Amino acid sequence: FASVYTNSKVTSASINWNLKIKRHFVKALMVNTKNANTFTGIKGAQGLKEIAHSLAKALTIKSSQSPKGVTEVVKITDLLFASTGVIGEDFPHQKIKNRISELVKKLRTEQNKYVWFKAATAIMTTDTKPKLAYEECKIGNKLIKIAGIAKGSGMIHPNMATMLCFVATDAAVDQDFLRSILPDIADSTLNMLDIDGDTSTNDSLVVLANGAAGNAAISAGSADADTFRDALMELLVQLTRQLAQDGEGATTLIVAKVEGAKNIADARLVAKTITSSLLVKSAVYGADPNWGRLIMALGRSGAEMVESKIDLYINGVCIMESGRPVPFARDAVVALMRGDEVTFGVNLNLSDGQATAWGCDLTEEYVVINSAYTT
Repeated sequence: FASVYTNSKVTSASINWNLKIKRHFVKALMVNTKNANTFTGIKGAQGLKEIAHSLAKALTIKSSQSPKGVTEVVKITDLLFASTGVIGEDFPHQKIKNRISELVKKLRTEQNKYVWFKAATAIMTTDTKPKLAYEECKIGNKLIKIAGIAKGSGMIHPNMATMLCFVATDAAVDQDFLRSILPDIADSTLNMLDIDGDTSTNDSLVVLANGAAGNAAISAGSADADTFRDALMELLVQLTRQLAQDGEGATTLIVAKVEGAKNIADARLVAKTITSSLLVKSAVYGADPNWGRLIMALGRSGAEMVESKIDLYINGVCIMESGRPVPFARDAVVALMRGDEVTFGVNLNLSDGQATAWGCDLTEEYVVINSAYTT
């Protein structure tokens, strides 16, 4: 497995647990909603420990139950946790603990094709719809499957991953390889997502690989290493788009595509600055092709640029070329911006750095949702 977590200095007890216990393999991931278990002190940490002991005991397979007659012992160090919800409220560990045996029984007796949909739905908070994605690729002569779910509609401006995102694959993958590629994949996908400029205390991205496909383990030197990496990247692009589309109160997906930057770091700066700008978000909500706001975002991004080399596009329509405004049919562009997706294209014409960021518009509904979040 591999994981990436929030860079916030205030973190959930779940993340603290995951980071504290060093392990190479995990046997279970438990997620709770409605309570972040953040800023809950010793009580929150102790409550999580009690849950861990109960979960490990419930998951242990006795020899009489095992099809191979082998006892499968689960230790608390085999467990990962994730939480999402309100910060600072007492963690209801007893309520969770009392349901563990029932949850484990359901996992063992009710597995079906809807299990991913149920999980994606269960972890929702202010989301209006579950987020799921699926990819396949060929590794040698084996078909590899990758499935993922995510949640998060607000408090999303990640500098690590996103709110909660869990991915599982039946591929056999070398752990060092998986851990080496995941941060960069997160930087190119979930880290390029903005809803409202705020980063959660609970952001977690976890990828689990169980090797059931029977392929030769994928490592950095494998012929198919890039194939697996590309499939994982595409899966997380899909989930990133879904998260952006379902931002709190959102009506329009914003995509910022930047090319020609000095390097990839500059390209990411420009793209993220566009999608996180409140003025750009507001302009998209009003279907206003105010390119001055794009120029403002470019200028304050910190990326290197030359004014006379900048090209701008809105949904494929050229707005500026070589730093000079180009006449365009305003009403036609307004009509394009009233669709479900607005794409801003930027070419800095300096080098080959490129990046894509995703976001959403800013609406009155966002304020309504967050003004009454705890009530």
